[in-house]
Amino acid sequence: MRFLITSFSIMAITVLTEAQNGVASTTKKTFSRSTSVKIEIKADPEIIWALLTNGSDYSRWNSTIVSLTGDLTKGSKIELKSTLDLERTFKLKVKEMIPPLKMIWGDAMGKRTYTLIPKTQGFTIFSMNEKIGGLMFPLFANKIPSFDKSFEQFAADLKKEAEAISNTK
Repeated sequence: MRFLITSFSIMAITVLTEAQNGVASTTKKTFSRSTSVKIEIKADPEIIWALLTNGSDYSRWNSTIVSLTGDLTKGSKIELKSTLDLERTFKLKVKEMIPPLKMIWGDAMGKRTYTLIPKTQGFTIFSMNEKIGGLMFPLFANKIPSFDKSFEQFAADLKKEAEAISNTK
């Protein structure tokens, strides 16, 4: 018996392995930094998508977000205040939306990608990745706090809220 190993099958194995733990990881390079987290959520993608695209409700269920204003629709501008830096308001643009599977927002320095992968029996793999960087990145990289704990908390909060909603249906 032969096994054909493709990049897709390796990616699927990686997604399943990493999705179980909800632990964030960060990769640092000279001109960029990328942080990601994946977690399995027992809820349909539509429930998770509804939470991710209702900006005014973020601060209710997500302990890492102080406020998020603006419409989460493709091309719209949003303003985000995070617990990572209470003094700063991030002015971002929603760059891509593929309901209920993918949303990307960002600014000139980076982008955050949310991805939902539907699984069987009402499970969904949620992943969030943020890549920041550029030519000037090395000059201020040491002033940007780690996102790992915040990403882990975001994923845990999303899982808790989505599963609570799913259990009431």
